[in-house]
Amino acid sequence: MFDYQQFKSNIAVQIPTGERWSYAALQECVNNLSQFLKCGSLLVVLCDNTIGSLIGYLSVFESKSTVLLLNRYLAKESINNILTIYKPEYIWLPEEQEVNGLELHQHLYSAHNYKLIQINSCQQPLPPELRVLLSTSGSTGAPKLVRISENNLKSNATSIAKYLKLTELERPITSLPMHYSFGLSVINSHLSVGATLLLTNYSYVQREFWSFASEEKATSFSGVPYTYEILKKIKFWNFNLPHLHTLTQAGGKLKVELIREYTEQAALHNKNFVVMYGQTEATARISYVPQEHALTKAGSIGIAIPDGRLEVVDSDGAVLPANKIGELLYYGDNVCWGYAESREDLLLPDVNHGRLETGDMAYMDEDGFFYIVGRKKRFLKIFGNRIGLDYTEAWLQNKYETEFICSGTDDLLCVYTTSADINIQECRQSLAAMLNLHPSAISVKIIKTLPRSDTGKILYHILDSL
Repeated sequence: MFDYQQFKSNIAVQIPTGERWSYAALQECVNNLSQFLKCGSLLVVLCDNTIGSLIGYLSVFESKSTVLLLNRYLAKESINNILTIYKPEYIWLPEEQEVNGLELHQHLYSAHNYKLIQINSCQQPLPPELRVLLSTSGSTGAPKLVRISENNLKSNATSIAKYLKLTELERPITSLPMHYSFGLSVINSHLSVGATLLLTNYSYVQREFWSFASEEKATSFSGVPYTYEILKKIKFWNFNLPHLHTLTQAGGKLKVELIREYTEQAALHNKNFVVMYGQTEATARISYVPQEHALTKAGSIGIAIPDGRLEVVDSDGAVLPANKIGELLYYGDNVCWGYAESREDLLLPDVNHGRLETGDMAYMDEDGFFYIVGRKKRFLKIFGNRIGLDYTEAWLQNKYETEFICSGTDDLLCVYTTSADINIQECRQSLAAMLNLHPSAISVKIIKTLPRSDTGKILYHILDSL
């Protein structure tokens, strides 16, 4: 997956303290950890954007094992739930972090402020090509996982490097979490070409983040729609970042007026603003808008990435002509193997065979550019995290033992209940903690009755107007 020897003298990783690792040094760190991992085993990594997390992730490529990447700040109950369901052999977590019961298991190795603990005996080996497991719900801790092979990762990294024209001279700054498919794709695509990762846990709203970006000559920055809304408020275009030449956006639909504004401002500052579309099920990226069409096709998700293909189909699966709305399908080697909801599911083969039903409703224009118009299934993307509405409803109903209905948009989760006993502020705070969202992204309303049809179905179009 990564050619450490070809780029052995290049700097692979640099962090704000000034420490840096060449590709040769990074390989040595990875080898030191991977020797403890049995081929076909499952490793859970509690992630942040640190060298320890990165080494944990990369170790599975050397050991031919599988890694489940989780946000280290996920609620303990969610972490414990996933450990119970998937029964990983190992967990790699920060030295200072504790997870219930781990002190009873074998401590195998420590390095870079992380520790490796064996928490289960070795079980039936997982498929040797299965490499990464990611949550379908961003950082919510929902147990349903996406199964991603090494070939999926290679294919997507190669395509991204091709359309973004990445070289070993790139210096991307890690503005997205490693456990998020978009953030992980930034790491994969750049390490695959021998570039230097500017690895930081600082947030883009912190001065230290931009100081690091400036001092270390960051060449690219990636964000979700909310990121770019915030950057506008903090007057990003006043920042002095002469080496930053590329801004990429994915993780949801950015407002068309902001796309135009960023595209125009980027051109004035000798930079590129690249709009992309993707899903975790496609290992990250599915399409992009070529720079020469950024303004004329503003609002489009663009065209398929290199070696991928998009089409729009009707309910019978027939391919639709231009300007007809149907479900968006994607074909490519980066399409995941399928889902898992148990340890046993990890043993399953590839069930998708390179074909992904995206769940998005779309149309293609006469020039072959695609536009999303809605969603077939019930989920939102908020701050780049995919939020399952059915999962959220079930969690609320279980916690408060009363009925909840969820809907919303890609910047606001709307929660409705008929229970007058609910403390709205406490409910928002609890839900925000569970979903790892800021409470400002959640609205909770108490209403008299839930609007329903004659057959008992919730009338969401009426609900959203309340």
